[in-house]
Amino acid sequence: MQFATPLIPARLIRRYKRFLADCRLQDGTEVVAHCANPGSMMGLAEPDTKIWLEPNDDPKKKLKYGWRLVDHENGHFTGVDTSVPNRALKAAFLAHEVPGLDYEMVRAEVKYGQNSRIDFLLSGAGRDIYVEVKSVTLSRQTGLAEFPDSVTARGAKHLAELAEMVRQGHRAVMLYLVQRTDCAGLTLAADIDGTYVAAFRDAAAAGVEVMAFDCAISPEGVGLRKPILFNAP
Repeated sequence: MQFATPLIPARLIRRYKRFLADCRLQDGTEVVAHCANPGSMMGLAEPDTKIWLEPNDDPKKKLKYGWRLVDHENGHFTGVDTSVPNRALKAAFLAHEVPGLDYEMVRAEVKYGQNSRIDFLLSGAGRDIYVEVKSVTLSRQTGLAEFPDSVTARGAKHLAELAEMVRQGHRAVMLYLVQRTDCAGLTLAADIDGTYVAAFRDAAAAGVEVMAFDCAISPEGVGLRKPILFNAP
């Protein structure tokens, strides 16, 4: 998935109200960018962090910049926009590039469960597969990604709904997309949200499948790369 508009480098001044970020462009101009990430962004929102913004000229948008990447300035990047994984995955599904999930029909945001929408419903080759996608950006140990980075009652609800799909005879997949280029494995952050971990264990026991992939990330775009090791706590 390529970014629609070339990204521009900036420095983070501060992130606030969850979805706003004050940023300083290279010429010194200060701008406000939309931060499409409801999580804590632990370790990613320190002042003076190098970031990449996507400008836009859409008259319907109040903010003319969107925060897309953290540049760790060591050759590695983290994607902070939680809408990007679904867009990147949709492109990969349509190109038949997701191992184990090669289906002819790909539908996004299909209603199911209790007033929920599944990220992807795949059909056309046997049983339908309900695929829930989570963006992973937290890393507190070198090479290891963690999810979640804050308490997520919504995430626990999604796991319960996936388990119910399995009980109804469908396949269900919890797919974690690690939006970091510096991690080779993934685990769950039980110290941050033990309730989510308990819901994960219940879902896994019910037959919900788990997949984890990392991404190729650069200021040009974000794409699915390869499966990575998942270790449940």
